[in-house]
Amino acid sequence: MTDRAAPPERRLDRRIPLGCTALIHLPSGDTVSAECIELSISGMTLHADYVPGESEVLKVSVVSPSGAAPLVTRLAVKRCHSVSPGRYEIGGAIVKVVE
Repeated sequence: MTDRAAPPERRLDRRIPLGCTALIHLPSGDTVSAECIELSISGMTLHADYVPGESEVLKVSVVSPSGAAPLVTRLAVKRCHSVSPGRYEIGGAIVKVVE
């Protein structure tokens, strides 16, 4: 049996696990409920029932657990994969903080 080491961490920024409520704001004006799983200075990971397009830029609001104003960003989608039937993990890079 071969012992395989975990691949080295490629992310430069520390990720903070959150589990906060988030909203994806679609161009149509609709919103999609999501959960912000991780957040860093340069990106975030969401779980949602939404499948974004390749390289789509999403407007995302992350609700603060402390009741402060939400973090609103533009998120460039880098990856998306299924985590359960109808539920997807979306990873992306923050390209702009809107509010």
